[in-house]
Amino acid sequence: MIVAVYQGPSPDGDIAAAFEAIARMLAAAAAAGARLVVFPELYLPGYNHAGIPVLAQSAGGAWERRLADLARTAGCALAIGLAERDGDVLRNTALVFDGTGRELARYRKVQLYGPREQALFVPGDRLCLFDLDGIRCGLMICYDVEFAPLVRANAAAGAALLIVPTANPVPFHHVPRLTVPAQAVNHGVIIAYANLCGPEGDLVYSGGSCIVGPDGAMLASAGPGAALLIADLAPAFAVPAAMRSTQLADLRPLTPEG
Repeated sequence: MIVAVYQGPSPDGDIAAAFEAIARMLAAAAAAGARLVVFPELYLPGYNHAGIPVLAQSAGGAWERRLADLARTAGCALAIGLAERDGDVLRNTALVFDGTGRELARYRKVQLYGPREQALFVPGDRLCLFDLDGIRCGLMICYDVEFAPLVRANAAAGAALLIVPTANPVPFHHVPRLTVPAQAVNHGVIIAYANLCGPEGDLVYSGGSCIVGPDGAMLASAGPGAALLIADLAPAFAVPAAMRSTQLADLRPLTPEG
């Protein structure tokens, strides 16, 4: 399976520009044989955009219908973050549509980061696993992947590939360079991590998007600028069992003293 990760600037509320980029990246990735393109967190309408409460759409809205059409046209699955209105509350949501335009997954971010996210959104409370081209996938969003118990729970539920739309800002360069590979190694999973880059309001995104194998090998990685990463996951699935973590089976819980 060939997977692509798009790293680009936030649309910052320019929905037409966002959809133009989505269509262009889907077409380019599909032409290279990709079966999935991962886009960043809250790509619609933009992670740091002040209009999120006004622009957020309910499930099945115009954004989702257009995303489904674009996936169908390209014949390529897409994963993307967007602002979702869920009744009276907002959710930081990620969706996956397959290459026929069918919705495969809807995940609400569990670990909201910082006071702004915590004031805007209501957190999710469950994992999201699904199958794509015979591969068991887990869907997470940005800060979620920094929590070992969440990664462990996805791995224990059978996920071989974690799909992670992200909006990681400067100065947290260590997350894609160190944290994501460590989580992949420790839990024996492949991670596709799609970040934003460049400025948006008072944030500058760190880039560094990556696709990492279960042995920590960087299958593809980006610098600070725009990029479309494309990687064949076959080498990651061929990693010998001796090189894969057995921590899930080996962990011996301790009883606290006192």
